[in-house]
Amino acid sequence: MLRLLQPSRRQWLRSFDSRTIPRHLGQISFSRSSGPGGQNVNKVNSKATLKLPLDALLPLVPLVLHAPLRASRYAVGKSQGQGQALLIQSDESRKQASNVDSCFDKLHQLLRSTAEEVIPGETSPEQQKRVRDLQRAQNEARLKGKKLQSKKKSDRRSSRSDYD
Repeated sequence: MLRLLQPSRRQWLRSFDSRTIPRHLGQISFSRSSGPGGQNVNKVNSKATLKLPLDALLPLVPLVLHAPLRASRYAVGKSQGQGQALLIQSDESRKQASNVDSCFDKLHQLLRSTAEEVIPGETSPEQQKRVRDLQRAQNEARLKGKKLQSKKKSDRRSSRSDYD
């Protein structure tokens, strides 16, 4: 059954891009950015903070990603419970829109890297052939062992009648 689910996970990973994440799921807030800013420092709220409730995000991703996302360094709130969210911040730019895009890019990278760690990749044809050959050899060795055991027992049966 596990084998049947993996292609859909792989398919999700192949089709997943930064536009896949609906932007309306999270709350975006702005605050003053740290670091040098010249005359703009302490005047413009350019740092973007994306708070994305896991309850809204988890239905959109494969089940295998749920636990790693809950354990992510971006996860805040009650562990394994209601109210847990991902909190992603960006103050890389002086522009709010760029920082919002950066937050969603970070979210995309988090989801992609987590998925690539957890979802197994495609098996190459060479590896599939190697596995088939190993299975065939193992089966032949098993059958050979069974035949030897059967012959040993049949020899015992036939030798017992010699003594009677």
